[in-house]
Amino acid sequence: MKTPWWFMHKTPLAFILLPVSWVYYLIGRVVYMFRKIGAYKSSRPVVCFGNILAGGVGKTPIVRAVAKMFDAPVVMRGYKKSAKTGNVGDEATMLARDGIQVHVGDRKSNIILLDKQTDNRSPIVMDDGFQNPRVKKDISVLVFDQSIGFGNGFMLPAGPLREPRRAVRRADAIIVVRSRRPRRRFTLPTDIPVFYANSETTSPYDKKQKLYAFAGIGYPKKFFGALDNVVGKKSFPDHYQYTDDDLKKLVAAAARRSAKLITTEKDWVRLPDWAKNEIKYARLDMTVDDAFYQWLWGKV
Repeated sequence: MKTPWWFMHKTPLAFILLPVSWVYYLIGRVVYMFRKIGAYKSSRPVVCFGNILAGGVGKTPIVRAVAKMFDAPVVMRGYKKSAKTGNVGDEATMLARDGIQVHVGDRKSNIILLDKQTDNRSPIVMDDGFQNPRVKKDISVLVFDQSIGFGNGFMLPAGPLREPRRAVRRADAIIVVRSRRPRRRFTLPTDIPVFYANSETTSPYDKKQKLYAFAGIGYPKKFFGALDNVVGKKSFPDHYQYTDDDLKKLVAAAARRSAKLITTEKDWVRLPDWAKNEIKYARLDMTVDDAFYQWLWGKV
């Protein structure tokens, strides 16, 4: 689905949905406690990168950077699998294209299998498992986007939070992705290490080229704002599976503006082969402060 517009503001609708969010949270806590029974402890260090917000905050590019540095495998659920991504999901496909060993599916089962690999004792990186109690993590890192913060501060479906803000205290460290427009009143605990990251979106076109941008990610405005000379844009629900009809309409819309179509890497891997030959993507990379890697090396 598309990120609801009220997630960033305390609107009347958000307040109306508050009772539903409390029920959602209580049910989630009951499920969490049951799933925690029999939690598995890996013989290898498990480094979890997660968030407490629904939607993208730039976590996967950070996972990519850390996994490459440690030459570590990544375990992830593989959200919205489809034949277009080899039935492993768009984020897993992105990581695999960079030569990273990715294991998709039940994270506990995959970590048990990785423990049996006696030839490799590197850490295991878990993508988006902060709310998963079935695996004991050695290090938990939360990722935030400075322009989003906690959104309106409410839990789903009244706001973007998966759990209350106090859940931040379960993290061993926090990475904040810097923004030119940081959100006001976004404060974090002072007793947890906080590190910063810079995002860089690299377009395959020069700045004079007119672009028609489209994206099916959690917060598409971030992508559109990172590009130059955008003369048209179209947003889709997160992890959207594009049809040929969708893409033909996009091609026509770009042609009317004498523009080139451009999308995110996560969207590009979900395109059919014919569209991949015509449409290019802008790559998103994250540069995390060196202090974070020094801290992580010390922990691992």
